[in-house]
Amino acid sequence: MTTDATQTVPTGPRRSTELGSDEALRLLGSVSFGRIVLTRQALPTVRPVNHVLDKGDIVIRAHEGAALTARAGQADGQGVVVAYEADSIDPDTHLGWSVVVTGYAQLVTDSHELARYQELLTSWVDQTMDYAVRIRPDLITGVRLTAHEEGDLA
Repeated sequence: MTTDATQTVPTGPRRSTELGSDEALRLLGSVSFGRIVLTRQALPTVRPVNHVLDKGDIVIRAHEGAALTARAGQADGQGVVVAYEADSIDPDTHLGWSVVVTGYAQLVTDSHELARYQELLTSWVDQTMDYAVRIRPDLITGVRLTAHEEGDLA
């Protein structure tokens, strides 16, 4: 089976290679879409969002009623623990990469930073997004999925 005249879809298993933190963040910065994972009523909640990578931090926009907005603005100043996942995996070959970042999400409160992020990060949903949330990565993991080559032992 082929997706076009030049690309053959691998039929065997994929090789999963761990990515280093720097490479994982570089790849995450190469896409604008991901999924944020937080807890809501003690259960995991996943939301698709767009993002920008800024000086190693992930920044997303949020609206006033969002669970993330309320939780990230908690009075203790630490924010809330979240996971953020982004990937680029070909739907036909299932080759590509996936990155997961875990860290604290905090509201951006500086008016100059907020204005900058509102310029950098256009909302892609039909909803007013007056808030920005910064995720400071504490744990960065990633994998690259490649075709399993003939003769590979692992």
